[in-house]
Amino acid sequence: MDIALFCHRKNMKLVYVGSRVTKPKASFIVNKNAQLLVYQCLKSLCFPDGNLSNILRLVNLEDCRLYGMKSYDWYVFMQTLITLTYRDLLSNGIWNALMKISHFFRDICSNKLQTQHIERLETNIIQTICKLEMIFPSSFFDSMEHLPIHLLFEEKIGGLV
Repeated sequence: MDIALFCHRKNMKLVYVGSRVTKPKASFIVNKNAQLLVYQCLKSLCFPDGNLSNILRLVNLEDCRLYGMKSYDWYVFMQTLITLTYRDLLSNGIWNALMKISHFFRDICSNKLQTQHIERLETNIIQTICKLEMIFPSSFFDSMEHLPIHLLFEEKIGGLV
């Protein structure tokens, strides 16, 4: 009840039906049919050997889950696949925030990052994190979700590695 009252999130307001209280689905929830569509799309992708080529084995269509992904698999998934697979399934605001965080990680992993670009990324990531905070509940956020803001400061001081 506090989320609807204090956070000005009317879409998260509890619904009273007789003696039962139900919570509406959040705007970032994807229904089971859409999830199945995403995982079928992932299962049909073809990549060259060594570049996420084992994605077929990681997708479980019955559970609608990805199993056994290694760090490089998540890296590619976060930077490219998440924006492609969820584009038509999420609202524009949610997809835009996911796209911006995806592009942020792609940009900071680039080997041609310049000082002017870092300053632009600093302002963009703060706005992106704020957008994510407006979409997801406050219980989702801890220190790890704010880490991207500090990554750019570290990169400015330490330089490219």
